[in-house]
Amino acid sequence: MPIQIPPILIDILMNFSIFLIVTLSLNLEVGYAGIPQFGRVLAVLAGAIVAGAIPGRLLVLLYNIQVEWKGEIITPLGSEYANHLLNFPIIDQINREILYPNPALSIFIFILTLALAAVFGALLGYLSSYPALRLREAYLGITLLAFGDALKLIAENYQPIVGATQGVFVPNVYGWIGRGGIQFTARIVIMLALAALIFLFIERLSKSPFGRTLKAMRDSETAANVYGVNIPRIRGYTLMIGGAIAAIGGALYAMYTGSMKAITYDRVTWTFWPWAFMMLGGTGNNFGMVLGVFIFTIFRTLIFSQKFLLEAIIPIQVAWLEYIMIGLVIVLISLFRPQGIIPEKPDPILPKKHIEQIRERVVKKK
Repeated sequence: MPIQIPPILIDILMNFSIFLIVTLSLNLEVGYAGIPQFGRVLAVLAGAIVAGAIPGRLLVLLYNIQVEWKGEIITPLGSEYANHLLNFPIIDQINREILYPNPALSIFIFILTLALAAVFGALLGYLSSYPALRLREAYLGITLLAFGDALKLIAENYQPIVGATQGVFVPNVYGWIGRGGIQFTARIVIMLALAALIFLFIERLSKSPFGRTLKAMRDSETAANVYGVNIPRIRGYTLMIGGAIAAIGGALYAMYTGSMKAITYDRVTWTFWPWAFMMLGGTGNNFGMVLGVFIFTIFRTLIFSQKFLLEAIIPIQVAWLEYIMIGLVIVLISLFRPQGIIPEKPDPILPKKHIEQIRERVVKKK
């Protein structure tokens, strides 16, 4: 009998997986490169838009799905696809007749969606910051923040993309696995596996020459310039990589929930929460990201699961408790432990194996 994860654990692991991916991308840009990234929501929303706008339309085109609209039979590829009256029956037909009976196609659509999300995230991450690549600190942070809000306003108000405030449904690429708890268990396993792969990628990247260049740029741009580092180019590469990873997180979240509503991708949840996770765990330390996200995820889930009990104890609405907790953690960490729970460890100039060999030679000579 397949193992089924309890609902509360599913909620914890889902949030942990998604926010770990997003926080790792933020840590690459902020913790390693020193870029004031206050527009993380931009790439996350881009990934969710890709998941909501492209796979369904692609399947409509490939399988020539037609519907009746205003007295005519049409192939809904434009604004009709994002209309809330047509979108649900279209997605329902796609799921039942195309994806559920075809595991290979479902897996292909899943991989294609993540790949397209990464491309769009990288492109937006670079284009949105291009005018400010040579700026520093607050100017670059404000520019990134503004672009994130701009995309959110477009997605919320321009209906033909992803249904504006009504949103759209996302094709269920997991439906072939099974129903109920089995399917949600599989979703969690897949997301955890992807989060682990991204963790290993960023950990390896941080120890590469590129990662050491990022730290040099973060610690002293003047010194990095002296050694020939092209600061604008390195910033651009970093924003592209971070944007691609964050967009994967956004696409995964949209595919998990089965819908895409731009209103749910707000600045607090997808920019300032990851900042709080990162600051708690320790900037510049990927293991710290795992710890920070895990602690916050546990507390947040407990707050919602014990909502009625807490409402009888605390004098405020439970909905505000998580925001208070995040703000309090940011203030306390900044005051008493700015390096986070797990401080960044300086990388040795030489690999440990070479250091040990040198040590042995010195000991033999003595």
